[in-house]
Amino acid sequence: MSIRAFKYFSPFIIYLGAFRAFTTTGWQIWLPLAYAWFIIPLIELFIKPDNSNLSEAEEELLKQDKIYDALLYLVVPLQYAALFLFLYSMKFDKMTIFDIIGRIYVMGLCCGVFGINVAHELGHRVNRIEQILAKMLLLTSQYMHFFIEHNKGHHKRVATMEDPSSSRQGEWIYTFYFRSVILSYFSAWNIANKEMKKKNLPVLSLKNEMIQFSIIQVAFVALIFFLFGWLVTIYYLAAALIGILTLETVNYIEHYGLKRKTLTDGKYERVNPEHSWNSNHVLGRVMLFELSRHSDHHYLASRKYQILRHHDNSPQMPTGYPGMMILSLIPPAWFYIMDRRIKATG
Repeated sequence: MSIRAFKYFSPFIIYLGAFRAFTTTGWQIWLPLAYAWFIIPLIELFIKPDNSNLSEAEEELLKQDKIYDALLYLVVPLQYAALFLFLYSMKFDKMTIFDIIGRIYVMGLCCGVFGINVAHELGHRVNRIEQILAKMLLLTSQYMHFFIEHNKGHHKRVATMEDPSSSRQGEWIYTFYFRSVILSYFSAWNIANKEMKKKNLPVLSLKNEMIQFSIIQVAFVALIFFLFGWLVTIYYLAAALIGILTLETVNYIEHYGLKRKTLTDGKYERVNPEHSWNSNHVLGRVMLFELSRHSDHHYLASRKYQILRHHDNSPQMPTGYPGMMILSLIPPAWFYIMDRRIKATG
C-alpha cells in the first residue's frame, strides 16, 4: 500500500465524530461540524496550496493501487451504519432541541461529504458494481437522479446557460438552489425518457431508471417510517436535504461565472480546465477525495481521484472548498472576491 494513501484515511474522522455524536448529548455532537466548517477552513487560510503533479510513473502506480478504491467502498457500509445509528438514536434517546438539530446537521454532513461526494466519484466508473455502490450512497440522500443528470447532463452542458448546475455571475446561491435542484431533477427525467425511446421501449416502464429510482427512494422512506415513525422520518428527510444543499453549494462554487464559447457551428467549445474553479489547498482536497481539483475532473472525467492534476490555466480559488462554501453563503462577500477573479481570467 502506498504511503500516499494514508492521507485519504483522514476524511473518516468525520465518521468517528458522527458515531460519537449519535451516542452522546451536548456540545460533543457539534464537533464534526466544527471540524468541517471551522477548523479546516481556518487552517487553510494559512497553508499555501500545493500545485505539484505526480509523474507519469507515479500516476500509473497509484492508479493500480487498490487501496484507493477500497477506501471508497468502505464508505458504503459506514454510511449505512451511521444512518442506522442516527435513526435509532433519534427514536430512543432523550435529547434537547439543541441535540436534535446537531445530530440532523451531522447526518447531513455525512450525506453530503460521503453519501453524494463519494457517489460522484464511483458514479464515473464503468464497473457495474461501483455504479451500484454509487446509487446506494445517493439513496441515503434521496438524490439518486444525480447519477443520471450529473454524468449525462452536467458534464455535457457544464459552463453553459443550458446547465442547471452551473451558476451564473451575480446569481445568489439561495436562488441557485431552487433552479439547480428543480431543473436537474426534470433534466434527469428527460434524459432517462430519451434513453427509453432510443431503445424503442415505453417511457412508463420499470426499465426506466428514473422510475426505478423513484420506487426505491419511496420504499426506503416508507421503511424508515415503518421502523422508526413519522417524526424520525422527518428528521431523516431534513438530514437528506442538508446533504443535498451541501452538494448544491459545491455545484455553485465549482463553475460560478465561467462560460464556454459558442463556435461557428452553434456548438460549444470543448470542456477545458479553464471552465471549472480549482483549489489546490490540501486539507479541502483530501477531505473531499480531491473533488476540488475540479478542472482536471471535467477535462477528463474518467481520471481517478488520486491522480487528478493541476492545470496552470485553470482559475484558482483563494482558499479550499470548505472555506469557499462558507463564503458563498454571504453573497456580497462572495461577489466582491469572485467577480474580480472572473474579470482577471479574461
